[in-house]
Amino acid sequence: MTTRVRDERGSAAIEAAIGLPAFVLFVGMIIAGGRLAIAHQSVQAAAADAARAASISRDARTADATARREAEASLANQQIDCRSTRVSVSTAAFRVPVGQAADVTVTVSCRLDLSDLSVPGIPGSRVVRATMSSPIDTWRERAARGFRIPDAYADVWGQS
Repeated sequence: MTTRVRDERGSAAIEAAIGLPAFVLFVGMIIAGGRLAIAHQSVQAAAADAARAASISRDARTADATARREAEASLANQQIDCRSTRVSVSTAAFRVPVGQAADVTVTVSCRLDLSDLSVPGIPGSRVVRATMSSPIDTWRERAARGFRIPDAYADVWGQS
């Protein structure tokens, strides 16, 4: 009985030609996923910074403007290049009476261009969104429209 010996020259090249593109694609997906996770973490940090800045403001209008400014600055400092940014600030907490707990909530949305995250030329974009809250000091005075010192204290504060 005779056995044939098969010539396996060139099989390594064929395996490399099949396996290498799959490996490169896999590594590219890992890099894109990691960069997307970093971008999401940066958007969360921007939302937290904006919520904190809003919570130490004295009134709702100032809180809204401060939160928007802080979110933009935080994203710029972290070098996150958003195609578009949207900041939504819930300032209803400023209408809560002093002595009751209240939180300011900020939502930051950032539309990222996918070509910035991984291999250039990948089409499309993705919205990364984060919402964070920060408490307003329970006993701090909150300026609101129509604020009036109660009559019982008017003589102390010089209002009548």
